[in-house]
Amino acid sequence: MLKPVKFSPFKEKSRHLTRTFCLSLVALIFSAAVAFAQDGEAASGGADDGIPSDPAVISAGEALFKQNCTVCHAVNDRVVGPALRDIHVRRPLPWIISFVQNSQKVIQSGDDYAVKLYNEYNKTQMTSFDFSNEEIISIVAYLKAESTKPAETAATTTTAADGQVAQGGGSGVPSEYINIILIGLLVVLALILLVLVLIVSVLTKYLAQKDDLDEEDKEVVQNKFDLGKTLKGNTFMGFAVFIFTAIVLKSVIDGLFTVGVQQGYQPAQPIAFSHKLHAGQMEIDCNYCHTGVRTSKSANIPSPNICMNCHTVIQNVGGQTGMSPEIQKIYNAIDNNQPIEWVRVHNLPDLAYFNHSQHVKVGGLECQTCHGEIQEMDVVYQFAPLTMGWCVNCHRETQINTKDNAYYDKLVELHEKKSKKPMTVEDNGGLECAKCHY
Repeated sequence: MLKPVKFSPFKEKSRHLTRTFCLSLVALIFSAAVAFAQDGEAASGGADDGIPSDPAVISAGEALFKQNCTVCHAVNDRVVGPALRDIHVRRPLPWIISFVQNSQKVIQSGDDYAVKLYNEYNKTQMTSFDFSNEEIISIVAYLKAESTKPAETAATTTTAADGQVAQGGGSGVPSEYINIILIGLLVVLALILLVLVLIVSVLTKYLAQKDDLDEEDKEVVQNKFDLGKTLKGNTFMGFAVFIFTAIVLKSVIDGLFTVGVQQGYQPAQPIAFSHKLHAGQMEIDCNYCHTGVRTSKSANIPSPNICMNCHTVIQNVGGQTGMSPEIQKIYNAIDNNQPIEWVRVHNLPDLAYFNHSQHVKVGGLECQTCHGEIQEMDVVYQFAPLTMGWCVNCHRETQINTKDNAYYDKLVELHEKKSKKPMTVEDNGGLECAKCHY
């Protein structure tokens, strides 16, 4: 025999209130999504931003970007500098042109965004490029075209073309944005929880005044929340232990990833030698002092004899008279037949092989690519992280200059049969383990 269904006013009101709340929440989310989409459309090109969409201009910008910018930048990933996705939205075109042509001038002008960017990236100085306005606009046009593609699609395209996943691939969303999103979600969840608590409180008070409740409903209404019991419960304790363990593990892993990374290392040297004075103001070629940079594995540190080629005559600077105390240290080293004990700044692990001549003479790289704006440094510091990921990313994105070099003719011919993209170091075996580890 079927039992009659008992009508419960408490349960019925709860269902009605829950449905109303859910519908309101859905409407709120839908409205926010529509507003966000409209804002996105307005920001992504609702107005004429002066950036051309001509495929020829975009193609020229892509070539310039890959030849000059990929050592430090990518569209969707942070490399040495920030990801450049939607840069045309974040900054106006005149600002971008000024920053690319002379970033230090913009920073020294006190521009808030430039100063914040400079400090955020460990005061890394961006190379100043002698690009025309039209060339910079073509690069921005290429970045804008790439920004219209979904980040996941861009990452997938890179993976397919390269044959393996690039370091740091994925959505390309900067970590600070992810943190902001997570904090926003937590705030929304906290507000939802607060609303639910208020609803339950109001509903409980309302039903407590009713006289026609049965025993089952009275038991639900009179049930009190015991915070102490909840905090001592196994569920809460397990959750707290999980959160604590996750935070500790994350901190340990982050710490391990920084072991051996000395970016920004700037030790005091036995002599106050200024690259800004010698390489910048006096424009002395780096190869004059670092004689092995084009011929050997190591660039080598100059001996005091090389210093004396100039300082036999130059004994002070800035019009001062007498012997400079710093230059006197060079004389002392020669008189005592003792080497100057310079402190090494750039130090790769023993398991990694690096050859200066291969990169500088064969690859045609400038010193600034790895060492930063060395001609502007009074005291030298480590500009790049010099991690495996940094080097690998450079090999993936740096194009090989094959022009007028018969060595590459057959390789270029084979490469062009399978790819329309320019040949990079990766295509020439630049990611083989034995290239750097043997």
